Amino acid sequence: MDYYIEQLHSGLLVFKINRAEKRNAVNFKVMEGLQEAIERAKAEDIRALVITGEGEQAFCSGGDLSVFHELRTEEEAYGMLSKMGEILYSLAVLPKPTIALINGTAVGGGCEIATACDFRIAKIGAKLGFIQGSLAITTGWGGGTLLFERINAPHALKLLAEAAVYRAEQLDHIGLINQVVDQANYEEAERFLEKELSIHSGVLSAYKQIQIRKWEESRLRERIMQEVRQCAVLWAKDDHHQAVDLFLNKKQ
Repeated sequence: MDYYIEQLHSGLLVFKINRAEKRNAVNFKVMEGLQEAIERAKAEDIRALVITGEGEQAFCSGGDLSVFHELRTEEEAYGMLSKMGEILYSLAVLPKPTIALINGTAVGGGCEIATACDFRIAKIGAKLGFIQGSLAITTGWGGGTLLFERINAPHALKLLAEAAVYRAEQLDHIGLINQVVDQANYEEAERFLEKELSIHSGVLSAYKQIQIRKWEESRLRERIMQEVRQCAVLWAKDDHHQAVDLFLNKKQ
């Protein structure tokens, strides 16, 4: 199974990517699982949704290039990118608190998933980076658009444009990481949301709706889809395919 969905007694619903051998890279099955978790998290007895990865090495290393590198044209890329863009939009506007429990490396699309969550708890030393630029593309799942919503514009532009990797403890002061912990486990997520978990889920949803209404007014979904289309254009170019070929050859 490429993912697990588990409901804890505390009211947390956990979605875990279970592809440790692939550094928890996203494939189409993981996409479907995340979509299922988001729908299940809407149930009244769920207080919050937690997203994490299996093992201690990676939260999520982004899209599985061994699968997605077969997408060559703009329209082929757009099909995959828009599917995940819609899922991350659904995650962002889920009327429940959401936490990315970053247990290890979160790069590329892994950072986009984390940014779609309301809060990010990261294990000390975990590496994070929007490295898409090094593959001659932009963020393509909506993570760039969402990053500008989460932190101030100069920090967001710097993180995106330089395509560099940081340690978690270097990112808490700009608001991208909300808490750095020794071990990114379920207990830390429950501790972080300790007070919220005692509040009626209807209250939590009502507060989240305030943010959602703001995003609807600013056409967040439309802006995410514009980001997706822009990435699809770059995806189809030779520069991207050559960069991925070099990256995959280095790993062999």
